[in-house]
Amino acid sequence: MPRTELRLSIPSKGRLSEDTVAFLAACGIDIYKPNPRQYEATIPSMPGVTVLFQRPTDIVISVRNGSVDFGITGLDVLEEHRGENGDILVLHDALGYGKCALALAVPESWDSVETVADLRGQAESLRRPLKVATKFPELTSRFLATQQIPFEIVSAEGTLEIAPAIGFADLISDLVSSGQTLRDNRLRPLTDGTIQPSQAALIANRAALQNPSALAVARQLLEFFEAYLRAHNNLSIFANMRGESPQAIAGRIFAQKTIGGLNGPTISHIIHRDGDPNWYALHIIVHRNELFSAINELRAIGGSGVVVAPVTYIFEEEPPRYKAMLDALR
Repeated sequence: MPRTELRLSIPSKGRLSEDTVAFLAACGIDIYKPNPRQYEATIPSMPGVTVLFQRPTDIVISVRNGSVDFGITGLDVLEEHRGENGDILVLHDALGYGKCALALAVPESWDSVETVADLRGQAESLRRPLKVATKFPELTSRFLATQQIPFEIVSAEGTLEIAPAIGFADLISDLVSSGQTLRDNRLRPLTDGTIQPSQAALIANRAALQNPSALAVARQLLEFFEAYLRAHNNLSIFANMRGESPQAIAGRIFAQKTIGGLNGPTISHIIHRDGDPNWYALHIIVHRNELFSAINELRAIGGSGVVVAPVTYIFEEEPPRYKAMLDALR
């Protein structure tokens, strides 16, 4: 029977699963899962969309074959399993969490090996191709072949870090975040050995997007993802300021470095309790990292009563990634 509901798959276990649920909630997309043991849930604010919980690899395969319409998974898994037919369209490649990188790591005892090019000399000294243990054979093989390194892939499903120590492999290709696990196992990444930077991404089945309902869901997801991510690192600042006119105050603001706002300040007249007609209220958006500078600049030009508040969403006229999606579908 043809299905009528749209499906969104997210990771079922681990940190990426928890972070995905938290990210969706922060974007205003709450998941309702009455039974924690079930692998299916709903989104009350998006009727007609069913949430499935799958392994990251299965998410990519399901989106690729069309049994799932949308998925959130890591770029590392996506690039390993996406295939070559263009069935998967990446709608958003930087959701801002789950950051890591697929990278080559060698034993600390390999003193003369610092770069990927140095691996050629190591292979020559061993008089054989290097054995590389990895769970990402496609990406690793492609990278090493491009670099003209003699290699042999050794498939591994368990812990990779011990492979060189027990002689199962010479080096590993694995996901690295802080690098502490590598150091604990006397391994170190090559200086130029990053194969695939990764973070969480939103993907879709290209054919499914021909469905107007799926296109509407894609727009809603991108609207809220983009608005949340744009607002996440920004703060809303309100201040009072005396001046001859809004234009005069704006002139003072534009002479500063960090308090210009998104397109400019919003300035409105204050009905002051003392009847002074020269008081105005100012509203601007600044980056979180620039808050201290913004406060000092406001004080320098006469700002007072400064209030700072978080920003939940910043919506644009149209999400740039939604327009990019439409262009890719043409």
